[in-house]
Amino acid sequence: MSEELLRQGVDWLVRLVEAAGAVVIGIGAMTAFVLFLVAIVRRDTSGFVRVRLLLGRFLALGLEFQLASDVLTTAVAPTFQEIGKLAAIAAIRTALNYFLAREIKEEREELERAGTRTEHRPPP
Repeated sequence: MSEELLRQGVDWLVRLVEAAGAVVIGIGAMTAFVLFLVAIVRRDTSGFVRVRLLLGRFLALGLEFQLASDVLTTAVAPTFQEIGKLAAIAAIRTALNYFLAREIKEEREELERAGTRTEHRPPP
């Protein structure tokens, strides 16, 4: 009886955490799209880098939520098959997060270098 209640509680929690991840990614995508349109209208090519950075941050956070839901899925009496699936999913999502974080860092450094160049440029 108590194990069944625990399973139901964890199942609801998994759904909430998955939904939170989906909401984070959805909000990030919509926000990035709006900023992308603004950058197009303003013809601001550096705005594209900022949009990518913003979207990358939202994707990384959303992936963390999705990984948390996968961990919760296997929290109650996991089978070896479920643990194997979790390991594969965790490895894929961790790799995605690593590459997203690396790209965000590179883009941020590029923006900072570009900002430094324009600050030191003499006025026309």
